[in-house]
Amino acid sequence: MATAPSAVIILAAGEGTRMRSTTPKVLHRIAGRSLVGHAIAAARVTQPAHLAVVVRHEREAVAAHVADIAPDAVIADQDEVKGTGRATECALDALPGELAGTVLVTYGDVPLLEGETLRRLLALHDETGSAVTVMTAHVPDPTGYGRVLRDASGDVAAIVEQKDATDEERRITEINSGIYAFDVAVLRDALRQVTTDNAQGEKYLTDVLAIVRSSGRRVTAHVVDDLWQTEGVNDRVQLAALARELNRRICERHMRAGVTIVDPATTWVDADVTIGPDAVIRPGSQLLGATTVGSYAVIGPEVTLTDTEVGERAVVRRCEADLAVIGAEATVGPYSYLRPGTVLGRKSKVGGFVETKNADIRDGAKVPHLTYCGDATVGERANIGAGTIFANYDGVAKHHTTVGKDSFVGSNTVIVAPVDIADGAYVAAGSAVTDDVDPGQIAIARGRQRNVDGWVDRTRAGTRTQASADAARDAGTRHTDTPSEGNGS
Repeated sequence: MATAPSAVIILAAGEGTRMRSTTPKVLHRIAGRSLVGHAIAAARVTQPAHLAVVVRHEREAVAAHVADIAPDAVIADQDEVKGTGRATECALDALPGELAGTVLVTYGDVPLLEGETLRRLLALHDETGSAVTVMTAHVPDPTGYGRVLRDASGDVAAIVEQKDATDEERRITEINSGIYAFDVAVLRDALRQVTTDNAQGEKYLTDVLAIVRSSGRRVTAHVVDDLWQTEGVNDRVQLAALARELNRRICERHMRAGVTIVDPATTWVDADVTIGPDAVIRPGSQLLGATTVGSYAVIGPEVTLTDTEVGERAVVRRCEADLAVIGAEATVGPYSYLRPGTVLGRKSKVGGFVETKNADIRDGAKVPHLTYCGDATVGERANIGAGTIFANYDGVAKHHTTVGKDSFVGSNTVIVAPVDIADGAYVAAGSAVTDDVDPGQIAIARGRQRNVDGWVDRTRAGTRTQASADAARDAGTRHTDTPSEGNGS
């Protein structure tokens, strides 16, 4: 078991010009987190005493984001001197001067790096008593990476950057991930000796290794087989590739924990989503943000849930929900839109082409189809007929409607809020309700039907409509009983 590090330093000051974006590279997102958010999550697994994030490009935006997701993190500003060595030095200057023990250095653009991998790096560092331990990997094409130079005993002699490497050194396939464990005192002393005398004119962190070796201290390598954990993001192509791989891993983790994901290739699950065992996720679904799905629930096909809670045995299909709660055994969809503030009770139903917002639809209540239900409370077992509109907005303010338990609202009704329809009440179909309805009443708010004789003769003379009306009158029928074309007659 590795001891916790004194600090983790995350280098996040780079400009990321190849992203071609006004958004700082480390703030681009995959699996529901920013790139730097993934780095912070991995660092947390090691339980560091201190966490520092080095910033420079778009400093205010990056610092604000870090403060939001990791309020305890120290923000360290890199000055005009370029290079990872200088960035690390700036972080150490921002951390307590009495800091001792081991410090980890990672990057803000390596989103697949796992906290357990950092823990194994720390464990090897402790076991070998090394001054520096570097994470490395063997890759088929090492172009662009710093090469790891080994001595006769197998320890790390130095790391040479691509632009400073000889032809022979460039043929080495073991590359530097840029992730290190350092003895703090050794790191501070070595950084004071690092210069910018190189092809890039930067203060390289890699130069620390040669300095440490020259002082007779040990530098070891922790080789990882999982190359994805060393992959950084430099452009949007790499961002998409890493997003696909991370999603594959997240889906696999859920499947191995007892979740059925019918088609992982078309299912996207964010890193902070939780899914109960025996839930089923059907193709084309996206579970985003802090969404939770209960056991035995069925999600999909074609569902997008963002920060939404789904209870056990609920069924949600062809639906979009955002900041909503879907109760146990509730059914939603198809083609429903649950907006923020929607809460569905146990065994409730929201059906096809229904939109809800700030709606409390309680146990057993039904809003089956073609309805807008906003700023409303629908009591237990109430039934809202097709085509009902909760007219909650008067152009200035939103108003609330309550439909009591076991009440029934007929189809094609407009409820002009604020209205209170009591328990056990009815609203007749086609009504425009503007006043409260008491228990046991039926509200009828529509004009009485009036049939005007001779209207077609006066206004549609000579049309096929008049001809059919004349024929029906002559025959003494209200409509033809002759089968229409296409019915096989």
